[in-house]
Amino acid sequence: MKIKKVLVSQPKPTSEKSPYFDIAEKYGVKIDFRPFIKVESLSAKEFRQQKISILNHTAVVFTSRHAIDHFFNLCTELRVTIPETMKYFCTSETIALYIQKYVQYRKRKVFFGATGKFADLVPLIVKHSSEKYLIPMSDVHNDEVKDLLDKHHIQHTEAVMYRTVSNDFTPEEQFDYDMLIFFSPAGIQSLMKNFPKFEQKDIAIGSFGPTTAKAVKDAGLRLDLEAPTVSAPSMPAALDMFIREHNK
Repeated sequence: MKIKKVLVSQPKPTSEKSPYFDIAEKYGVKIDFRPFIKVESLSAKEFRQQKISILNHTAVVFTSRHAIDHFFNLCTELRVTIPETMKYFCTSETIALYIQKYVQYRKRKVFFGATGKFADLVPLIVKHSSEKYLIPMSDVHNDEVKDLLDKHHIQHTEAVMYRTVSNDFTPEEQFDYDMLIFFSPAGIQSLMKNFPKFEQKDIAIGSFGPTTAKAVKDAGLRLDLEAPTVSAPSMPAALDMFIREHNK
């Protein structure tokens, strides 16, 4: 199994310093970036079916830039004007700074956690426990946010504002890879939807995270590379080791 062409199911890195580019150059392999899934907004009509009033809330919690985009786009579509008094709580500074795309950034109304983990944002939310929080979410989510806020008796509403869908391949797109890299169970679902007669044969499959690894196996596929590990904490590190081993 020699690896010459790899498909990474993520958007192409914006920085030229991405380790993926170093791997491509180092081993003379071609690495394509092509997400198997995409995120799209719910329509105003779909959102209204949840019977949630955005303006009944005094604070919004953002766990991703996707959430920010879809929240403000949906507000525009619903013709909802967000008051100046609205507060924003973000899991990281990067997400907090992204709010500037839509509203004037003022420290007294934008708060963020230090690590990017929701659990580390909770103490800040608890300090402002009188607020009524709105949580924009994807249709696919776990109960971590709900459980932590319920535990601290924080008033909140979870609002599904966007969904993950298959990013379908066109008949013109070539699918001639020696290796496929996945980062979510939804990516595996998209592979099987796009190629219902997919036969793995010599194609290597790599996955990041335990839930993605499980999805590969549940789909009856062979998992050749699993990350993270102690020796390879990132997917580029794992991929580098894999290609080095197989392209001797």
